[in-house]
Amino acid sequence: MAGQGRQYVAEFIGTALLVATVVGSGIAAQRLSPNAIGLELLENALATGAGLVAIILAIGPVSGAHMNPVVSLVDAAFGGLPWRSVPGYIVAQVAGAIAGAVVANLMFGLAAISLATHARTGGGLWLGEIVATTGLLLTIFGVARSGRGDLAPFAVGAYITAAYWFTSSTSFANPAVTIGRMFSDSFAGIAPGSAPGFIASQLVGGAAALALLRYLMPNAQRVSAEILVPHEPEGSEVPGKPRDELIRNTAP
Repeated sequence: MAGQGRQYVAEFIGTALLVATVVGSGIAAQRLSPNAIGLELLENALATGAGLVAIILAIGPVSGAHMNPVVSLVDAAFGGLPWRSVPGYIVAQVAGAIAGAVVANLMFGLAAISLATHARTGGGLWLGEIVATTGLLLTIFGVARSGRGDLAPFAVGAYITAAYWFTSSTSFANPAVTIGRMFSDSFAGIAPGSAPGFIASQLVGGAAALALLRYLMPNAQRVSAEILVPHEPEGSEVPGKPRDELIRNTAP
């Protein structure tokens, strides 16, 4: 139970830092490069990608650094995360995302909570979220399946940086982050009325990724304990057993 609590705290902190990075860099970009939307997006994308690498490296050994309900759901479908832990992960991720937005607002002298007015809706944006989320899951599981889990933080950071630009939606690809970004009326915000369409598209992308992974990577389930990076599974505090052995023994 203590290990499980640490995982929830890690997911809360990681998601809070992620959203603080996304929202904070968006506010900074808007102030430093006013009326230069392309430059603002570049600054936001680079900060987010770099921040992701650091955050995954920091909390990954504790919880796997999911920071994303879709990642947790797909990992649970492959047996890497016990289904009983999924609600706790998702609650921690959503709470952390909201906290991160609040902290970013306060750092830049804004009201703690200011609901976003940036409408993001339409078929093209929803398709962008499906593509962004599907690609993110394929990146995560593909790197783990190749036995190069130590590269996952860099692969995910690189993918998200690129997806800011090649997807029409600028790649939210994360329901928790989408909810958090509702609470900042800034460059990175999303109007509450636009969030359900984004979240639905992200779930569709997660389902598509799950189907593709089952087809393309039949052994994906064997590496589920290494998503995003190798970490101690719940209840693994067994004296005398190395962590790597514990991870291997939890894979089906």
